[in-house]
Amino acid sequence: MEVFHLVSSDETPEVILDSAKGHFEISGRSLPEDAVSFFNPIMDWLRAYGASPNPTTAFVFKLDYFNTASSKLILDLLHVLKDIKGIQIVWYSYADDEEVQDAGTEFSEQVEVPFEFRSR
Repeated sequence: MEVFHLVSSDETPEVILDSAKGHFEISGRSLPEDAVSFFNPIMDWLRAYGASPNPTTAFVFKLDYFNTASSKLILDLLHVLKDIKGIQIVWYSYADDEEVQDAGTEFSEQVEVPFEFRSR
C-alpha cells in the first residue's frame, strides 16, 4: 500500500501510516477546524489496510492535546482499528498529563482492542 503521511501543523497532528515499515502513528496536537474531513482519509486508508494487514500492527498515539471533535473521531478511528486482525494500540502520555492518560483509559474501556500505556 502507498504510505499515507500528513505533516503536522499548528492544528493537526502528524500521521504516518506505512505498512511496509510497520509504522502507524499519530502524534502532536489535534485541533482541526473540520475533524471529520481530517480523519476520514485516515479511516479510509485503514479500512483498505484491514483487508490485508500485517500479521501484527502496533498503532501508536502520541497526542499532546486533542479537542472534543477530535476525541469523537479518535473513538471512531479506534472502532475501525478493532476490525484489523493483530492490532494493538500503544498510547503514550506524559507522566504529569492526567487528561491524556484518562482519555486513553476511557478509549480502552469503550473499544475491544488491546491497549498498552507508556510514558513519554
